[in-house]
Amino acid sequence: MKIAIDAQPIIESQKTGIGFYEYYIITQMMKHWSGNDYILNYFKFRRPREAEAALQIFTEKGGKLNACTWLPRSAYRFLCTLAPVPYSLFFGGKADITLFFNFIAPPGAAGRNIIVVYDMAYLAFPETVRFRTKTMLDVSLKASVRRAAAIITISEFSKNEIVKYMGVSPERIAIAPGGVDTRVFYPVGAERINKAKKKYSIPDTYLLYAGTLEPRKNIERLIEAYAKLVNEEPSAPPLVLAGRKGWLYESIFEKVESLGMEKRVIFTGYIDDADMPAILSGAMIFVFPSLYEGFGMPPLEAMACGTPTLTSTSASLPEVVGDAAVKADPYNAEDIKDGMKRLINDSALRGDLSAKGLERAKQFNWERPARIIMDVCKNLLTDAKGILSAPSQKS
Repeated sequence: MKIAIDAQPIIESQKTGIGFYEYYIITQMMKHWSGNDYILNYFKFRRPREAEAALQIFTEKGGKLNACTWLPRSAYRFLCTLAPVPYSLFFGGKADITLFFNFIAPPGAAGRNIIVVYDMAYLAFPETVRFRTKTMLDVSLKASVRRAAAIITISEFSKNEIVKYMGVSPERIAIAPGGVDTRVFYPVGAERINKAKKKYSIPDTYLLYAGTLEPRKNIERLIEAYAKLVNEEPSAPPLVLAGRKGWLYESIFEKVESLGMEKRVIFTGYIDDADMPAILSGAMIFVFPSLYEGFGMPPLEAMACGTPTLTSTSASLPEVVGDAAVKADPYNAEDIKDGMKRLINDSALRGDLSAKGLERAKQFNWERPARIIMDVCKNLLTDAKGILSAPSQKS
């Protein structure tokens, strides 16, 4: 089977959750189903050497690079909003399946097309999505859903959202949940933790949020909750907000200033991938009260590092953490504050959640979702009508 893959999310210099999801899925597919031909499609008009370096791990396993060198990806995306410019014009038509991991299947891609749709945030919470992203999805997503032979999503919650907002038959959607690489995310030692804390100017004891600084992550309400916590518990550890600046991040900094928390809230900027396990392992608690997540990988990664976690009662997050985390109403700063206060003051609870989190994380390996996606690929090639047969849900 020839499987073409839109590799663009993998080559981004600061990968998002989509890039990591694709990286791990493709790694597992090439490991366990090495008999297939894997073709890595990408635009390399800019940063060609960096792109090839990011894809080297796949070429070493036999993956074939298939680059468009004469047009930037952004230009192609713009052209596709104006006219149905065929994808095969840039990458050829020799594939049985083409996998798109970032919502959109452009017209004219080779073989049967599969898209990964992570959530419906742009419709459920349009005010939290960048205007150009919302515009692109408004223009392209419904057409992509119609065009795709199958849809992959990452949680039962997201499947229900896609059915609700896109009018898609549930039989066309397979759930391939996110995972965590426990060879990367595990409770690391003190020496490595101290080195990472020094690198990012983080104090010895701290509460941690890790993720993009953007409205959907509910960071302003987290800061409000933290200010309430400091008022009741003046000795509470500093709050570290680790992540790159996203859309509308300015209001987050303004919230810190308006509450007089400049000396208590620390912004680290983007954390290098190699340092994240140490930053997670070193935190007293991990806090992630997001409003809307298709899956929510950061809490899972924190639990894999043995870090007691507080997350949200909303969207897919309860589905991910089970009973291994404290859950708070993301719309209620008082509830978030109470959750943090409880964790800070109850060492037995922290120990219990640490143990439960480690066990919970083991349930989310990357082979399982890769197997589900591979089953979808096989089913599409044996099903002439294009109906998605139920893929295996077992690893």
